[in-house]
Amino acid sequence: MTKKPDKSSVKKSAGKTSAKRSSKGSSSAKKVASSGVKSAPVGQSGDDDRELAKALAAFSVDEPLAPVISSRAYGSGDYPYTDRPKRKLYQKELRELQIELLKLQEWVKSARERIVIVFEGRDAAGKGGTIHRFVQHLNPRYVRVVALDKPTDVESAQWYFQRYVAHLPYRGEIVMFDRSWYNRAVVEPVMGFCTPQQTTQFLDQVPVFEKMLVDDGIRLFKIWLDIGREMQLKRLHERHKDPLKRWKLSPVDLSAPARWGAISTARNAMIEASHTASTPWTVVLANDKMRARLGAIRRVLAQLPYAGRDDKVVGVPDPAIVLDGHRFLDQVTRPAAANGRAAR
Repeated sequence: MTKKPDKSSVKKSAGKTSAKRSSKGSSSAKKVASSGVKSAPVGQSGDDDRELAKALAAFSVDEPLAPVISSRAYGSGDYPYTDRPKRKLYQKELRELQIELLKLQEWVKSARERIVIVFEGRDAAGKGGTIHRFVQHLNPRYVRVVALDKPTDVESAQWYFQRYVAHLPYRGEIVMFDRSWYNRAVVEPVMGFCTPQQTTQFLDQVPVFEKMLVDDGIRLFKIWLDIGREMQLKRLHERHKDPLKRWKLSPVDLSAPARWGAISTARNAMIEASHTASTPWTVVLANDKMRARLGAIRRVLAQLPYAGRDDKVVGVPDPAIVLDGHRFLDQVTRPAAANGRAAR
């Protein structure tokens, strides 16, 4: 018997759960209320939107963060929660899930399995922190985190997938890619590091490449962490202000806000082209880091038949924030059809 996610804090209408949400206007009002901003009188929404647009256009990590960005960050991108989880409860659930990850690792070793987990996402979406919670208590001899730098001249002259193949797991090992071959689908084309023809070729080849991995016995997970625009700006600003986190800011990160729309378009094309039955995408809405980490771990654990799995602990990945790739595309590109469309 698996436990279902607690929906007590998902936006509700007349006491109903998020599956029966209120109208968009009511939902937006709750977001504003939860952020501590007073509801605007009728007729002021246009002024608020103009204020936000002005703040987005003027954003700089060197300047104080505009209050309108800070207040809207948590609910940005139509994030479905209005409150933050209790840290003690989060820590308890994380510990229980990390114990399950240790069971998983023992099963991978004994069964000589190979697992690849690809982490992609918006800049400042929390990939590094999520990966850290995955590997925090695992035996480092049997798990690797791969975070490759830009390709060398030799690597640039190779078959595109070649340098990634060199880092695939041996039997009994888990490998996590902190960004992966999907650089060619989002980062490289948006930043002008590859040609449109190279991206088109990649999107044609990647389903075949990944099918080869799966057919050879590799268990492949693909996770995209997504955040709202205001939340991204808030986190980039916080990183710049913190000397211990400033190293995380790269020129690509700093250019991301100005390329928000281009990245969205590239992300959507990537998921549409590479979400298949055998290698699906999981999209985790990550405005709340605690919920995102728990959701990503649960997603992986729930899909693997490791020995001694405690289904009461693993539970069900929160459907409000852990989405199938096509369901996510329905929400961001085809909202009118999202409610009535059956899962592919």
